Parts: sequence; structure tokens; C-alpha cells
Amino acid sequence: MFRQARQLSTTASLFKYPSSSPSSLRHYSFKVFRDVTPLRTLRRELLLSKRTIGLVPTMGALHEGHLSLIRQAASENTDVVVSIFVNPTQFGVNEDLSSYPRTWDADVAKLEDLNSELSDTNGSGRITAILAPTAQTMYPTLPPSSEVDGDGSFVTITPLAKKLEGASRPVFFRGVATVCMKLFNIVGADRVYFGQKDVQQTVVIKRMVKDFHIDTDVRIGPTTREDDGLAMSSRNVYLGGRRRAVGLALYKALKAAEGSYESGMLSRADILDAANGITRQVLSEQQSLSETERALFEVDYISLADPDTLDELDVVDPAKGAILSGALKMAPLEKTNSGEDCGLGDGKVPVRLIDNLILKPVN
Repeated sequence: MFRQARQLSTTASLFKYPSSSPSSLRHYSFKVFRDVTPLRTLRRELLLSKRTIGLVPTMGALHEGHLSLIRQAASENTDVVVSIFVNPTQFGVNEDLSSYPRTWDADVAKLEDLNSELSDTNGSGRITAILAPTAQTMYPTLPPSSEVDGDGSFVTITPLAKKLEGASRPVFFRGVATVCMKLFNIVGADRVYFGQKDVQQTVVIKRMVKDFHIDTDVRIGPTTREDDGLAMSSRNVYLGGRRRAVGLALYKALKAAEGSYESGMLSRADILDAANGITRQVLSEQQSLSETERALFEVDYISLADPDTLDELDVVDPAKGAILSGALKMAPLEKTNSGEDCGLGDGKVPVRLIDNLILKPVN
């Protein structure tokens, strides 16, 4: 218990949020809440005024993918709540919670700019509030546990949470489902918004909302990508130039598999062979280079799964389609060059890249 209590104290100290005193928040165009009761008071006021709320849950380090979800939420609701909370329970005991980027000032600046943009858009809602709770607020009784068998009040959605990402990160979706249940209960949003990039997360959250009769509508926004196809992620800041270029192998592999499906192939072997061929080729090329030139990686999985159950498919039903997804583990750089762009952490932080494409039904 002492170790867990120390973990909670350390976790709480990692959040660089502003003071909760009203005088320090007056320059924002939205309200900032760190506690539950004041936000619920605002929610009741909005409800009595027949206004609607869209919730966009985030862990901060905002990028264009987050902003696109907020724009979608603003187009469908009068008011938008953005949560910023780096959730400790979705990090395993061997995952470095402290290394997750925390960029409060930059995040607030982006949200202020977006609110100015939304003010100029006819019929659009605006960001009304940020929920930036402490770990003590979100986990008020027991310290948050990252142990697989740790104590706590958790939400588990199985068997979905045990597949794909869950196989490598056994507490991840327990943490995601738990914190989302808490956020949904706190905010009482009419609609909640998630990105397609985290496709397994969207399936888990939809199942949770259905199974627990949660009164909210789950909306999924498309994956936002860089010009070269790399899916936007808060963790991309750790890549640097070398690993970023090699990390594109995942997107290229999924596109090759998608091309096989679109050409009429339906069997697992035919579709995934195209993807596996790309990753094997890129890895072989990297292994032939020197330590100062290469960026090594490990393929965690490339999956062809049912869109509802995430069960692996031997053959795709063309009337239903499938989810094509994958994960790469980018290793730390072995040696770096003077002046090289190695990303945040100087290339020493391992980076997990995930991506997916939806194989659409064929009429």
C-alpha cells in the first residue's frame, strides 16, 4: 500500500495544470474544472437551457486529430467539454507514465485558437469547459493500480479487451473503460467523440455504452494523418526523423493489404501476405544498415478481424467487411549522429505505433 500511495502522489505531481482559483482562469474563453461538483452544476444549467454537450476525452498533447474531433463535436452540440487527463491506470507497470508528454500551455493555446475559429462559424457550438482533474479527483478512494490483479474499482469489457492491443497491454483497456465510465458519469454528455485511429478502443467503448445502458451517443471521427500517411498521435513527438520514416512501414503494409482486398481477395492469407511482405522487406533493409543509419522495429501484430467482435477472420464476408489493424514497436535508436533530429527523448524512448484501415462492405 505504501508503494501505491507513493505512486498516487507521484502521479498527481505529474499534472501541470493551472491553479483552480477563479482569478487565474479569467483569461480563458472556457471554464477550467478540476473537481466534479462545479462541472455538474454547469451541466444542470445547460440542461435546463435545453443545450447539448459533446465530450471529447483526451490525454492532452493535443494535435490536429483531437481538434478535428472537437470541430465535429461543435458542429453537433451547443457546448463542448474537452477532458485532459493522463490516466495512470491504462499504463502497465513496465510502461513509463512519467514520459507521456504533458503540454498544458500549448494545449490551452490550441483550444483558444479553435474557439476563435468556431466563433466565426455559423451555427457552431464552442468549447465551454475543460475538465482537467487530478488523479485524486478521478480515483478518490484507492490509489490507482497498474497491477493486473491490483485492487480498485475497475470496468472490464472482455473478451474484447484481451485481443490485439490487450494481448500486449493487459491493463490498458481496463484503464480506458474505467476512466471513460468516470468521465461519462461526471459530464453527462449527449455525445462522446473518439478517433478511428484507436479502433479497438472505439469497439470497447461502444460495447461498454451498450452493455451498461449509458445514455450517450458514441461518435467516431476519421483518422487524421500527416501528408505522408502517418497517423497523428501524441507519441509521434518521440520519433524523430529516422524512426518516423521507417515507422511508415505500418501504414504502407496496411495499404498493401487493403489493395489486395479491393482487388477481390477475401482470404486471410492473401490479404495479410501483402502486409507482411512490406514489413519484412523494410525490416530487412534496416538490419543491413549501420547502427547510425538504421531504425529497428518489431511487428507486434497485423490483424484481420470482425468489425463487431474483433475475432480474427480466415475469410472476409464481403457483405460485412473487416477491420485491418496493426502495431509496431519502434526500438530506441542504437547510435545517434551529431545534430540529428531524434525527437523528444533523444531517440531513447521506445514508441508503439498503431494504425488501422476499415475494409468496407462490398455491395
